[in-house]
Amino acid sequence: MNIYARTIQYFRPFAWATAGGVALTLANIGFNLLKPWPFKFIVDGVLDSSAGTADSRALLHQWFGDAPPAGVVLVLCLVMVAISLVGGLLNLASNYLFVRVGLQALLKLRTDLYAALQALPLKFHDARRSADSSFRVAYDSQSIQTIYNKGFATVLSSAVMLGATFVVMLRMNWPLTLASLAILPPVVWAIRHYAVRVRTQSTAIQERESDLLTIAQEGLSQIRMVHAFGRESFEIDQFRRRASRSLEANMRLNMTSVASALVVGTLMAAGTALMYYVGSLQVLNPAARFTLGDLLVFSSYLIMLYQPLEQLTYTAWALEGAAAGTQRCFEVLDRQNDVPDAPGAVDLPAVKGQIEFRNVGFSYQDGQPVLNGVEVLIRPGECVAFVGGTGAGKSTLLSLVPRFYDPTAGRMLIDGHDLKAVTKKSLRAGIGMVLQDTVLFSTTIRENIAYGKPGATDAEIEDAARKAQAWAFIEKLPQGLDSPVGERGGHLSVGQRQRIGIARAFLKDAPILLLDEPTSALDPSTEHAIMETIAELMRGRTTLIITHRLTTVHSLGRIVVLEGGRIVEDGPGPDLVKTNGSYAALYRDTMAGH
Repeated sequence: MNIYARTIQYFRPFAWATAGGVALTLANIGFNLLKPWPFKFIVDGVLDSSAGTADSRALLHQWFGDAPPAGVVLVLCLVMVAISLVGGLLNLASNYLFVRVGLQALLKLRTDLYAALQALPLKFHDARRSADSSFRVAYDSQSIQTIYNKGFATVLSSAVMLGATFVVMLRMNWPLTLASLAILPPVVWAIRHYAVRVRTQSTAIQERESDLLTIAQEGLSQIRMVHAFGRESFEIDQFRRRASRSLEANMRLNMTSVASALVVGTLMAAGTALMYYVGSLQVLNPAARFTLGDLLVFSSYLIMLYQPLEQLTYTAWALEGAAAGTQRCFEVLDRQNDVPDAPGAVDLPAVKGQIEFRNVGFSYQDGQPVLNGVEVLIRPGECVAFVGGTGAGKSTLLSLVPRFYDPTAGRMLIDGHDLKAVTKKSLRAGIGMVLQDTVLFSTTIRENIAYGKPGATDAEIEDAARKAQAWAFIEKLPQGLDSPVGERGGHLSVGQRQRIGIARAFLKDAPILLLDEPTSALDPSTEHAIMETIAELMRGRTTLIITHRLTTVHSLGRIVVLEGGRIVEDGPGPDLVKTNGSYAALYRDTMAGH
């Protein structure tokens, strides 16, 4: 019930549209209740001339006078069509309003969900598969529309139709009405019995469909690697196994639906048979004053009674399935941000570029420290390289500067301001980044460069591209800056993608620059050219660079060596070589590799 109550919050802004849909639904139900009566008058007032139908014939004579029977039947048939047409138009209008409200609520939930995923820290995304998050946004979110359209709209119309039909039937013939409702207790039991199974099985389907999407996304996004290693058969087998698990889950849910339909259908058939038996006995008994036309009208109302009852049954199961999907959405929305803006956080003043690590410690999991007691002061405009073996904590240390993570011990300061006391947006506005694998979006070169500075002019974009030495290849492309880069930049070479990333950093013009293995994926000649460009980008900026290629940073003013999450050496490269410590060993290994 908490899920349903929470879901209602998404429909409150559309209360007036919902009220309009309810009014139209009630009017449509009124017309539906009139549908059987023209046929009753045809049977009792025109076709049957027994004593029990005298009231119907008198009423038709009052309405039509001495009109011929064929004319009366024609008019009554046209009335049947008119009632159906008006009811259909009312149903069309109410469905339009309900569907529109459901889609607007879906839009709001999807936006909230995507915004929540964007706001959550990297720690959350590191522990989740991106395909699962995408599945929740694209598919699980649709459950809210199901809850509204099937939950609210269908339950409302079915409940009102059920109540109104029951009242009419009770006034017509209460013993026959009670006989018709004899199936109600077992139907309620069936609803409750199967609802639990449906929710459990629906949750299993959502999870397995998410797994299937993950396998498909990874296999297709890494298609070059798959082909390079000849692993097509392996990927197909992986996909088939996940698809089989999804098939099994879907099969179980479908068989539950078939079984439940069998139970409910049999119960309603039994109720219908009981009504026909009792009703036929009343028609055969003149003292009951129950005509054949009355039986036909009552049987029509019985359909109107059982149809919403059946709809309510299936709606209950659909709601359980939708609740499973909605719960997966709320799990994301309820997730606490591990790196929030503190209450009263202020914008960081114009950044000068001093960075300080004060006894900083960090661990991804309790008891497994990645950084321990890191003490570093980096002055404005200074360039510092962090080196060390794999797992030394270099990338983690770099991730603390823009607050992708918060230290689990110690403090981080920029220009003397504790990072936890300033807003993340203002902090990151003063930081530019160039990563090992430049991330490009599936759009144009222009938009990828301008990503770091929304609203940048063409002149600014071109200037950044020239500074990054990217203009030479951009102007040769058929569409220039408007050339698409393809998915993940697949239309460009590794070096071209890296230059686009550098151009993005030039355009942002941030006083702090973070470089994470910016040349490790490049060949030596391209690396040399890129490093010349990066050297231009570093000028006048506080720069933190991580690299395994010590030849690219050996001549920098300062190198910090990490081992096991601790700083073991700090100083200029040539001086560190002379001390014959950790850096000297790393440097000798690098030179031996050359």
